[in-house]
Amino acid sequence: MILKEEIAESYQRIQDEICQALEALDGGAKFEEELWEREGGGGGRTRIIQNGNILEKGGVNFSAVHGKLPETIKKAFGVDSEDFFATGVSIVIHPNNPHVPIIHMNIRYFELNDEVRWFGGGIDLTPHYVQEDDARYFHQTLKDVCDRHKDSFYEEFKTWADNYFFIKHRNETRGIGGVFYDKLTPEKTGLSYDEIFAFSCDLGRAFAPLYTELVNRHRDKTYTAAEKDWQLLRRGRYVEFNLVYDSGTRFGLETNGRIESILMSLPAQANWFYNFTPTADSEEAKTISLLRKGVNWV
Repeated sequence: MILKEEIAESYQRIQDEICQALEALDGGAKFEEELWEREGGGGGRTRIIQNGNILEKGGVNFSAVHGKLPETIKKAFGVDSEDFFATGVSIVIHPNNPHVPIIHMNIRYFELNDEVRWFGGGIDLTPHYVQEDDARYFHQTLKDVCDRHKDSFYEEFKTWADNYFFIKHRNETRGIGGVFYDKLTPEKTGLSYDEIFAFSCDLGRAFAPLYTELVNRHRDKTYTAAEKDWQLLRRGRYVEFNLVYDSGTRFGLETNGRIESILMSLPAQANWFYNFTPTADSEEAKTISLLRKGVNWV
């Protein structure tokens, strides 16, 4: 059975591979790395890229932390044990160009003991302007990854993503979804821990070629001041979700996580326009119409 140390080492390699791919994609900016230690146990590698040709701000973070689980988290998880270990890679990329989408990925592993351990993660896409060809390509790629491991994964995890990445107070999804899963175990999936881990790594390694393709489709498009304003408004929605609903943000804050690493998902700039209503039949209105659950892209 796969050991937590082996999982952490594999996730570190995936972080390295993704950072190299993103630097090549941007062609200018380089990641800055900060090594940190968590008070209570463990640490990580925060890597931030900023002010690039394509990437305005992005983070590709790795962590492997351990220690005592706070009472609030024990209650949320429904467990009595308190010695925990958690490792993962977390990514959020905010591009300069409004025609290039925001993307998020997370793969993670959590362990209390031999009986309580699970995998979680997912990838989702947040276009400022929804392009249907991009959405189909994105979802087909994720379906192909899921299908290599279990036929039911894509539909199950897509529905999970639609429900999870939902901004309730706006009654809209954060973007076009993707796949999301949590607390995967052999009992829930019929797969071994090693097989679930293989799926986790496969999904992680799908990130770089997937985002590279989407960026290259749109990186050279020109945009107007109005399109930039729309991008900043959509970023505001992204901020709202991450600060109000995101479980990873809550877990990090409640386990005394490193605040700079937790909040690296936020864009460098975002705006909130009072009562903004897009013009009928505009690209902005079309995008809003597609920010809903249950859209079948494949």
